[in-house]
Amino acid sequence: MSGLPNVRRPATLASLAAELGVSRTTVSNAYNRPDQLSAPLRARVLEAARRLGYPGPDPVARSLRIRKAGAVGLLLTEALSYAFRDPAATGFLEGLALACEQAGQGLLLIPVSPEHADVTAVHQAGVDGFVVYSVREDDPHFMAVLERPVPTVVCDQPTGVEGVDRVGVDDRAGMLALARHLTGLGHRRVGVLCMRLGAGRNDGPAPAARQAGATYPVQRERLAGIRDGLAEVGVDWTDVPVHERYEHSVDSGQAGAAALLAEHPELTAVVCTSDILALGALRHAAERGLSVPDQLTVTGFDGVPEAERAGLTTVNQPLLEKGRVAGELLLDRAERNRPRWVTLPTELAVGSTSAKPRIEQRFFSGW
Repeated sequence: MSGLPNVRRPATLASLAAELGVSRTTVSNAYNRPDQLSAPLRARVLEAARRLGYPGPDPVARSLRIRKAGAVGLLLTEALSYAFRDPAATGFLEGLALACEQAGQGLLLIPVSPEHADVTAVHQAGVDGFVVYSVREDDPHFMAVLERPVPTVVCDQPTGVEGVDRVGVDDRAGMLALARHLTGLGHRRVGVLCMRLGAGRNDGPAPAARQAGATYPVQRERLAGIRDGLAEVGVDWTDVPVHERYEHSVDSGQAGAAALLAEHPELTAVVCTSDILALGALRHAAERGLSVPDQLTVTGFDGVPEAERAGLTTVNQPLLEKGRVAGELLLDRAERNRPRWVTLPTELAVGSTSAKPRIEQRFFSGW
């Protein structure tokens, strides 16, 4: 006789209850409400379940019954590996995980491509709420999140969304402090290497129209902080070259710095709107034989551990704390009349990558 050999069918809640001579509620409580059973009875139920191959109550069915998923969804409009590869994202993720852990909640990563408008992953995510990590203002996945009848917290961007809690830093003030540090040293020929400003790939100069139409408020505000600081010493923003990089990686920062300095060899300082880009700029300087900071000043923003090890002059922000606060805002079920916006502090960290420009650079003809 052909066919598979007899295989014991896995036990069900009903068959396990019959085997033990207890009610199905008793078996269910052993998993879902252990405080309702004595320790010996619960141990007997779990041992029988192990012996008979009962896997426990179906978590999907349970979530449908109680209308709770027991998980927080993190919307990340990047590849999944970005959350573990980018130090700023990793620091934030750790803080969010700590908040979820303390509340006994799971964490579901929902990575989606910024280049595609398919929002199925958002619609199908079985979560009790969303933390949205740094997406552009017109991102379709974010719009899909807002359509879900669950609480939402935004980290960094977009800003000022009605009815949504937000946690972030004052990016403009942080970058203004850094710009004042550079102008105080005497820098006037400054170039900028920034992260993605909007939809569509652009690896190269970001003209005024591109900057004005930026749909990533964090980058918009960081550029504004640099502009404000340079304006204080009479530097016209139209004379400041800004190069944009679509990918946020050290390799991208290296390529961006190479292009920026090839077009503008007179620059005495390269201001990067993230530490990752700045680390790439440092790599390019080393490859080209430029001494930092004697021949070129390089700065960043974020305060990631790699930047500290490199001695980078940067703006520190509390990445782990930002993730923790985002989680706590989402998991706090207290009634409230208006959204809560939490602004965390930044701190200028002067490292070994910034110094006065050389004399012949400071008094370059026309400046």
